Amino acid sequence: MLGKGVVGGGGGTKAPKPSFVSYVRPEEIHTNEKEVTEKEVTLHLLPGEQVLCEASTVLKYVQEDSSQHGVYGRLVCTDFKIAFLGDDESTLDNDETQFKNKVIGENDITLHCVDQIYGVFDEKKKTLFGQLKKYPEKLIIHCKDLRVFQFCLRYTKEEEVKRIVSGIIHHTQAPKLLKRLFLFSYATAAQNNTVTDPKNHTVMFDSLKDWCWELERTKGNMKYKAVSVNEDYEVCERLPAYFVVPTPLPEENVQRFQGHGIPIWCWSCHNGSALLKMSALPKEQDDGILQIQKSFFDRIYKTIHRPPYEIVKTEDLSSNFLSLQEIQTAYSKFKQLFLIDNSTEFWDTDIKWFSLLESSSWLDIIRRCLKKAIEITECMEAQNMNVLLLEENASDLCCLISSLVQLMMDPHCRTRIGFQSLIQKEWVMGGHCFLDRCNHLRQNDKEEVPVFLLFLDCVWQLVHQHPPAFEFTETYLTVLSDSLYIPIFSTFFFNSPHQKDTNMHQRQLSLPLTQSKSSPKRGFFREETDHLIKNLLGKRISKLINSSDELQDNFREFYDTWHSKPTDYHGLLLPHIEGPEIKVWAQRYLRWIPEAQILGGGRVATMSKLLEMMEEVQSLQEKIDERHHSQQAPQAEAPCLLRNSARLSSLFPFALLQRHSSKPVLPTSGWKALGDEDDLAKQEDEFVDLGDV
Repeated sequence: MLGKGVVGGGGGTKAPKPSFVSYVRPEEIHTNEKEVTEKEVTLHLLPGEQVLCEASTVLKYVQEDSSQHGVYGRLVCTDFKIAFLGDDESTLDNDETQFKNKVIGENDITLHCVDQIYGVFDEKKKTLFGQLKKYPEKLIIHCKDLRVFQFCLRYTKEEEVKRIVSGIIHHTQAPKLLKRLFLFSYATAAQNNTVTDPKNHTVMFDSLKDWCWELERTKGNMKYKAVSVNEDYEVCERLPAYFVVPTPLPEENVQRFQGHGIPIWCWSCHNGSALLKMSALPKEQDDGILQIQKSFFDRIYKTIHRPPYEIVKTEDLSSNFLSLQEIQTAYSKFKQLFLIDNSTEFWDTDIKWFSLLESSSWLDIIRRCLKKAIEITECMEAQNMNVLLLEENASDLCCLISSLVQLMMDPHCRTRIGFQSLIQKEWVMGGHCFLDRCNHLRQNDKEEVPVFLLFLDCVWQLVHQHPPAFEFTETYLTVLSDSLYIPIFSTFFFNSPHQKDTNMHQRQLSLPLTQSKSSPKRGFFREETDHLIKNLLGKRISKLINSSDELQDNFREFYDTWHSKPTDYHGLLLPHIEGPEIKVWAQRYLRWIPEAQILGGGRVATMSKLLEMMEEVQSLQEKIDERHHSQQAPQAEAPCLLRNSARLSSLFPFALLQRHSSKPVLPTSGWKALGDEDDLAKQEDEFVDLGDV
């Protein structure tokens, strides 16, 4: 379900100004006129999308219990998605509240969204990969957005089973080449109709003008300068074409070690302190190179230490913080809590659910990220320190922590346009390896780490705790997380601005792809970091700052003092990080599990009920006024906008109640009234404008 203004578009046949995923409307993404029709069921194809294989007489389970109810239809695999076309799905759950996505249907799975594929052989579930000697009687697909699909193939022709199962496995699990992504087919076939509203413009940071605007906005232009030394990516393919460095830093220093070891500006605080990041220098064994690096760091140290930069605090995220392997392991355990095949499995894990949640450590990782961001905020806000984030490539944890700090300190980043600009600046232009971290090419599972999803989860904690401080809601964040796996726009499908500019530009102009320099391997199992940073830079600067105990005391005082005062939603914003305050993002992780819903519950349902009561009170007040003023003409009754709060659930607007468990769920007062309520979806537009949610 993507709302208006949330889905991004790929480029056209010309080389357009790149578009952020969130401000292209769904109606701007055209559906191809080509349609495949059978039994009045239509498969809609996007421009450039082609059908690869299909199977008929496939049974899609609506519930996977003893009754095994389902609907028959066709299972189709294209070069964009897996789609199930039910013969008569309109008769099933037609009274349920459903909000639809104009790009991805309820029974569509983009190829990039497939996580694992399982087959059932003689009632035994096995993981499917590679060439199969025997084909399953049931196909189970676990998705990265945590949906679970189950298809019975017992009544499908044997040849069709072989084609569809082999096709799905190959196109979702086999390694791919970048140029084979559907993103390029769509960009070539679709016309460029992206319209940019100058009043609602996401800053793309692909020009000096954009960086200068950000410097001026944050009052950082007196100490820092935007440089174009990497304009043609000749210095470093990892860095953007334009970025910001300390004003005294000579541009030849940027070129010396291909952008490594350079303090790059992220953001400036109102008091003049700044947040910077730096990637490690490449390890060299040659004594001559080591001496050159030592001299280089001496110059960098003098640059960032002398006035007006004053004291600098270093945060080595590669050695003193989370490892990417910790994040990967934690999320692998965490997601299993929500990939539920059936009701029985849900209730079997219910008794130990909280212990499994704790053992995954995912919520603890979120807490550690927020705590680190608060610590850095305290240094900048209370102690007026510059903070330098250090990381091997400055493209993972640097992006995460830097973004959280700005979100807490800068209210502009809590607007929708500001938030999108923040992601564009720190993640897209910051060189986060979306292609590798999302494993879009299926070339290395070990590189797949949900760093960006971790960021969104941290943002959700802030939105959940302080809703009035944000211009967007949790639904916006949920849809944004889904957009990671929809390859019709380029925001989340490249490792660097250089990779994106090179491939998208050449593809759109129908030019042959040239062989570019291979990017350095981004492994994350190294435990040690650059010794030069530790010995030359870290130790020197550490003498100028407080000890760790003093910093911890300062953090606690800063944290407690802020939370003891009334919240200024237009100023500094800190989250609660105590144990019970860090919660599970229920809308994203539980939305496909009917047993986890509370009918008539949740914030949206509660607000709807309050509105109903207010309208009823208003109506009664008007009737009283009419009796006291009988000579006046009767006033028109105010329309009731939301009369169906009983139809809402705690997981609105994503909840679909398709699986009816034989075991009881949480009772609500709205059960008996459900049959008499009108369908909310019939009264409201079927597409939610996330800007208004």
